[in-house]
Amino acid sequence: MKINKTSLSSISSLSQKRIAAEKRFRLYGLIGISIGLLMLIILIGTILSKGLNAFQQTFITIEIELIEAKLDKKGNRDLADIKKVTTFGYTPLIKKSFEVLISKENLVTDLSSKNVSKILSKSAASELRNFVLKDLNLIGQTVSFEFLTNSWIDGYLKGRVTRETIKNSKNVSPEQLDLVDQLVELGIIKKKFNLGFLLGSDASDMRPEAAGFGVSMVGSFYMMLVVLILSLPIGVAASIYLEEFAPRNWITDVIEVNISNLAAVPSIVFGILGLAVFINFMHLPQSAPFVGGMVLTLMTLPTIIISTRASLKSVPPSIRDAALGVGASRMQTVFHHVLPLAAPGILTGTIIGLAQALGETAPLLLIGMIGYIATNMPTGIIEGLASPNSAMPAQIYEWAKRSDPAFYERAWGGIIILLVFLITMNTVAVILRRRFERRW
Repeated sequence: MKINKTSLSSISSLSQKRIAAEKRFRLYGLIGISIGLLMLIILIGTILSKGLNAFQQTFITIEIELIEAKLDKKGNRDLADIKKVTTFGYTPLIKKSFEVLISKENLVTDLSSKNVSKILSKSAASELRNFVLKDLNLIGQTVSFEFLTNSWIDGYLKGRVTRETIKNSKNVSPEQLDLVDQLVELGIIKKKFNLGFLLGSDASDMRPEAAGFGVSMVGSFYMMLVVLILSLPIGVAASIYLEEFAPRNWITDVIEVNISNLAAVPSIVFGILGLAVFINFMHLPQSAPFVGGMVLTLMTLPTIIISTRASLKSVPPSIRDAALGVGASRMQTVFHHVLPLAAPGILTGTIIGLAQALGETAPLLLIGMIGYIATNMPTGIIEGLASPNSAMPAQIYEWAKRSDPAFYERAWGGIIILLVFLITMNTVAVILRRRFERRW
């Protein structure tokens, strides 16, 4: 009989295969993680490269003579009379200022004053009119005013528009770009931080350079306020009842299964429900943040209920038994002992639910939050909740489908702002979890 003599320190063929399999598995994991990180870097790099330009805008500063004979013909500084001068009355003042500028700086151009003034945004005359109406004492003086250039000039200085791409364009000419180059050298045209993008409102297709994201951010804020006020108490109350007080029977089993199923329902289904109930049946106003908040509340409730029940389950049964053993009632046990210990998980689940609701677009499309362009900030809470407005994801969707490249750039800029909000909310959730988490 032949006996195999092997040393205890030697590795058998089976062990070698098992070790090789483990190494391959680790390699596959590292490859998967590397691919995921690479995709994340590409995603973030793409968003930043395409969206950061939205936070800069091109401005031109020129001296405007506010001729009294044009703006205040009666000379009485009466606001009602001065308001009668429309934007058409301010356009000649801008054209004349360009003529003076070209002569003063010895600029070389064959453009007429009309074509020269076209390098400005179409909102230029309106901006100048509003500026004058705020301070009537400026009439008769020469003031330095900063105008937005149009989106094509802005795109040219950002590299989005080139001389090759405008050969057949009716929006801008090579002669205008030659003049712009001269004004840039003189420091009259500059790129600056675009505060209007953060504080302004959406604009028409004719004025993409004036479009801002601020009003839609306010709309999202009011929607999240509604979601928080409605979903947190309802979700926590439902979770406490189901976990601590509800009898274990087929009715509660059906309820639990349906809650789990609702968490996986596509968000557009909640939009259809909101359209049918809140708008068609209850006749609430379309595009109102209050309605949008209620629709997102329906979508967020299952997430909050599931996370809250998981937090309540994580509290050891010994805590309940000890409280009941010293004479506390079921209600006192839950609210004085179990709920405080489960609070970190509840807060985390709520914030994650709000972050999910913040980025939703489909439900808002169905209740009309892309069919209205809000031009002014709401003046109060009631107006902010009940007046038509947009929201950040809906505004991004609206800009992305427009043809002008300037809107597309702003859509990427809006994505950056939305990601900052989402990252902030998730970071707060992690901090709260670690700050208040207790270990047993």
